[in-house]
Amino acid sequence: MRAWVVVCCLLASACGRSSAPGEGTPTVRVGSKKFTESVILGEAVTQLARSTGAKVTHRRELGGTAVLWEALRRGELDVYPEYTGTLRQELLSGRHLPDDAALREALAESGLRMSEPLGFNNTYALGMKEAEAQRLGIRSISDLKKHPELRFGFSNEFMDRADGWPALRSRYQLPQRDVRGLDHDLAYRGMESGALQLTDLYSTDAEILAYGLRVLEDDLHHFPAYDAVLLYRDDLASRAPDALSAMLRLEGRVSEEDMVKLNAQARLERVPEGRVAADFLGRALGVTSEVRGEGLVSRVWKRTREHLFLVGVSLLGAVLLAVPLGVVAARRPRLGRGVLGLTGVIQTVPSLALLVVMIPLLGIGSRPAIAALFLYSLLPIVRNTAAGLAGIPLEVRESAEALGLPARARLWRIDLPMAAPSILAGVQTAAVINVGTATLGALVGAGGYGQPILTGIRLDDVRLILEGAVPAAALALLASGLFDGVERLVVPKGLRLGAAARSR
Repeated sequence: MRAWVVVCCLLASACGRSSAPGEGTPTVRVGSKKFTESVILGEAVTQLARSTGAKVTHRRELGGTAVLWEALRRGELDVYPEYTGTLRQELLSGRHLPDDAALREALAESGLRMSEPLGFNNTYALGMKEAEAQRLGIRSISDLKKHPELRFGFSNEFMDRADGWPALRSRYQLPQRDVRGLDHDLAYRGMESGALQLTDLYSTDAEILAYGLRVLEDDLHHFPAYDAVLLYRDDLASRAPDALSAMLRLEGRVSEEDMVKLNAQARLERVPEGRVAADFLGRALGVTSEVRGEGLVSRVWKRTREHLFLVGVSLLGAVLLAVPLGVVAARRPRLGRGVLGLTGVIQTVPSLALLVVMIPLLGIGSRPAIAALFLYSLLPIVRNTAAGLAGIPLEVRESAEALGLPARARLWRIDLPMAAPSILAGVQTAAVINVGTATLGALVGAGGYGQPILTGIRLDDVRLILEGAVPAAALALLASGLFDGVERLVVPKGLRLGAAARSR
């Protein structure tokens, strides 16, 4: 029971970690999805709000529409860029909202508002390499019916959307069966390499021209309009009216041509999104923004602190709970099988799915990441604790009983010290798993080494991918070596040798 209390206190303190805003200064929390256009628009909104003196934070590259939508409804975000087609077809599907007025009424029921369109329609489309489309005579989506052998690769979100692949296949009666789900940014590389022959596009993607793609005509008009808008909380008008007025200056000011150029600057010319947004705001609205860049050392140090926080808190909480559970599993085998079975089931849940499940309960940021890592850490520690205690020789137990030692004294003075090598091995395994899994925390705004990895994948920038991957690998090796050192320090040599002999 005491272990549970300590674990809850640790998680509560971690979940409540935040910085208090300055008194009287309005705060605005901006979000963006994990594709370049959304990040650019998020940066533009951030800089406009900041120009009014508000304290603004930008949660970049959150994973998926549902993550931002839930965060906005919970009040963890105040505003993020969205699209009317996504609102109608995905977030409010089944409501049959015929126009923007009906859409606004539906959003008001959740305490949300929608800006006027920003000025461009970024609808879905399908695309192929121009040369291959010309060779096969494919100009429209209906033409795909004649070529069932084509290999399709769609973004993961498109695979399940209400207006995505299942509905598209039904609408056009498409026969293709070789269809894969993958990250949107990776699909372009798949097209370039020839691994894929068709993928879904956003109509403002700069890669359409860069990769020489033909956009197929939507001859049955399957895809709705995806007018870019700002989705924001109703109370923002009273909390930060000046910041909201500044952000709404984007209404009608971003043309489709503008957005294609901005995406090209960030994606193809590798200009930082903050700089891209600042230059556009200066040209279009006369707003000047100071964009500060971080050096490599400061970026890595910042991500290291975030990563260590996620791993350290979740691992400590898991140790405090899993070791007592391992003791219970060793002393009560029938109950122990249930404990090991439950922790084993948790371990089989995909990490991304577990993170998303945590969002309605814990929101975004470090909280769902810590909770997920905590749950993933339980199995190796519980299992190794139970195995270490079960492996204590019978004669040692009998000797302790003959000396008349109470059960608690035997546990602390004999059982746990003798099982220490096995327990530390379980903690070591959990630590290494946590270091790797924590990179996914960036998808829910937890930061860490996953942030540069996500950005690098999105921008096809190997340097950024390595900026996150190399420190993560080094931290995993360091964690493994640290626990080897702890074992040498706290476990007597005789017990270490005995444990090694039993394992052989």
